[in-house]
Amino acid sequence: MADIVITEFMDEAAVAALRARYSVHHDPELFAKPDELARHLAEAPALIVRNQTQVRGAVLEAAKALKVVGRLGVGLDNIDMEACAARGIKVFPATGANSLSVVEYVICSAMVLLRGAYFSNAAMLAGEFPKTRLIGREIAGKTLGLIGFGAIARDTAHHARALGMSVIAYDPYVAADDKAWHATERLELDGVLSNADVISIHLPLTPETKGLIGKEAFAKMKPDAVLVNAARGGVMDEEALVAALKAGRLGGAALDVFAEEPLREGAKLFKDTPNLILTPHIAGNTVESNGRVSGLVADRVIAALEGRL
Repeated sequence: MADIVITEFMDEAAVAALRARYSVHHDPELFAKPDELARHLAEAPALIVRNQTQVRGAVLEAAKALKVVGRLGVGLDNIDMEACAARGIKVFPATGANSLSVVEYVICSAMVLLRGAYFSNAAMLAGEFPKTRLIGREIAGKTLGLIGFGAIARDTAHHARALGMSVIAYDPYVAADDKAWHATERLELDGVLSNADVISIHLPLTPETKGLIGKEAFAKMKPDAVLVNAARGGVMDEEALVAALKAGRLGGAALDVFAEEPLREGAKLFKDTPNLILTPHIAGNTVESNGRVSGLVADRVIAALEGRL
C-alpha cells in the first residue's frame, strides 16, 4: 500500500519529489472511485487532494492511519476540519501559491465583460459586422468592489489600481485601522454593492456567507455592473443572478465556482443567459500556479511525515 495517496491532478515534478522519498499512488480520478479510494487509504499516512475530494465521513473512516492532508489550493470547505483536528490529522493548504492566477482571472474576466467585444463569433461567422453594437467600456476609471478583503482580494486591489481603478471593499473581520486598507476605501456591504462597477467575491463558504449575494444584493447593484465569483459558489444565489442578467439588471457575470460542482442538472439554469461566462473552477489553475501549489504541498507533506512540522 502507498504512503501517500493523491486523488486529483498534481504537477508531475512534485509527484516525482514525493516518490523519491515515499511510495505514492496517484490517480487524478480517484476522487470519483469511493471503493478504490477507501482501499488505498486504509494504511496511508498522507492524503493529497484538490477540491473535489470530500475528506469527511466515509473517507476519514477508511483512513485509519491518516496523519497529514495536503490541499492543492486554499479552500477548506471540502475537508472536515473538526474531525481532522479531533484525530490529530494536520491539514496543509497551499496558501498564497495560486493567488496571482486568481487575481489575473478576476481582472481578465472583468475586462472581457466590460468590453463586451468577445461574444461576437456567431454574428461574425453569420456575415455580420456589428461594429457599433460592440462599443464596450474601459476598465480604467472604474470602481472595483471587493466583497471580502483577504490576501487574494488585496492582491486584486493592487493590480486593479495599477490599471487605473479605484477600490472599495467590505470585510467586517478586518479592523478599520488595519494597514491593509491603505488606498482601499472600507465600506459596508450595501455601499460596495451600490457603488462598484466591477464586483469580485472573495469569501469562504460558511453559514454566515451562504446565499449572501442574493436577490436583494443584485437589486442594489448598478444595472451595468459586472460580477466575478472565483471564491465559492454557495455564497451567491445562482437563480437570482440569472434572473438579474435576463432582466437586464446586471451588465454581466463570470462564474468559476458553483453551488453544485460539476454542474450536471444545475447547468439547465444557466442556459440562454446573456453576458455570462462559465468556467470549471480553474481560476487558481495555470501551468505556473500548479507548479507552485504542487511544490509547496509536496514540501509540507514531506516535512510533516518526517516530523519537521
